[in-house]
Amino acid sequence: MQSSHAAAAVSAVFDDQNLVAYAGLVPVMRLAERCGLARLVAAKVKLGGAENGAGATADAKVTSIVAGMVAGADSIDDLDVLRHGAMPVLFGGIRAPSTPGTFLRAFTHGHALQLHAVHRRFLGALAAHTPLLPGADQTVFIDVDSTHKRVYGRAKQGAEYGRCKGIRTLHPLLATIRTPPRGR
Repeated sequence: MQSSHAAAAVSAVFDDQNLVAYAGLVPVMRLAERCGLARLVAAKVKLGGAENGAGATADAKVTSIVAGMVAGADSIDDLDVLRHGAMPVLFGGIRAPSTPGTFLRAFTHGHALQLHAVHRRFLGALAAHTPLLPGADQTVFIDVDSTHKRVYGRAKQGAEYGRCKGIRTLHPLLATIRTPPRGR
């Protein structure tokens, strides 16, 4: 079978203001609201002294970034997916891609640690709202391991010389959680 149109003559445009391409964002962002994502960001992330108002409304910027990532955005420009069709009708506080971009560029390693504190608390709230592990109220096994990821260049924030002699690495922690099998 062959297409009856030349590739250059065919185009698709998502321009109807009543359509929503990522309607699955509604339950995801409602869950984020119930778990207090915006509230946690507002309380923990402080970009004092940031130029161009980058530190203002950090909660709206972080939730816009999260929503964009859920919708498949993998760059700042891709966050524009949140402004198509009827998305502004479903969600308030959507920011233009340049706004979270300015916000993220103002981050230092200390700001990343503030966001990490939000992540820890949000993850706990998420676990409480989404009981994915049957039996977690009785027994839970947690395995936490550190790892080393080599980085190149001196500008990588958070990289250190550690156990790997003479090699700059990041040291993320990997966590695995499980409950006992059912019936035991």
